[in-house]
Amino acid sequence: MEILLATQNEHKKEEIIAMLPQNFLLKTFKDYDFNGDIEETGKTFEENAYIKAKFGYDLSHIPCFSDDSGMVVEALNGEPGIYSARYAGTGDFKDNIAKVLKNMRDVAYRNAYFISVICWVSEKETRYFEGRVYGTISTEVRGVHGFGYDPIFIPNGYTHSFAEIAPEKKNQISHRAIALEKFKNFLDSQSVNF
Repeated sequence: MEILLATQNEHKKEEIIAMLPQNFLLKTFKDYDFNGDIEETGKTFEENAYIKAKFGYDLSHIPCFSDDSGMVVEALNGEPGIYSARYAGTGDFKDNIAKVLKNMRDVAYRNAYFISVICWVSEKETRYFEGRVYGTISTEVRGVHGFGYDPIFIPNGYTHSFAEIAPEKKNQISHRAIALEKFKNFLDSQSVNF
């Protein structure tokens, strides 16, 4: 069975491929010669995931799923939230991280969470699967693994940032892993044969 993953983020693609079974054909926008931008105009993670998944389904006419994810910092009133990828306005995650650390400089309450929402669009239905992992914001950049805000996010129960944890371990406990596990269970329950 062919399934389209609606993303152009190669890091996200690699992380998702590592977590899903390998016995199906996972396509991406590259297979359809699409390298443009999909404007994420939604006001929630669900809305943005749907926009991407619906675009991918309309483009390919095969079942499509998309992930919209980000980091929510409670002391920053939920920022960066749906603007996680473009928080600093430069498109560079080093700048995004620097902005979070600057905004959190004198803040003692450092609770945050990563959220991932997967939207599945097929001919028959649209479904959503959510995963969250809670933790705190570090006071400095720590680690070299991962991507995005991983170097400043310390998951609850750990003393290391996501960027200090081996990728295989992070892929077992991340927000995306939780959402993908729900997604896999849904596909299994629908008797979708990979």
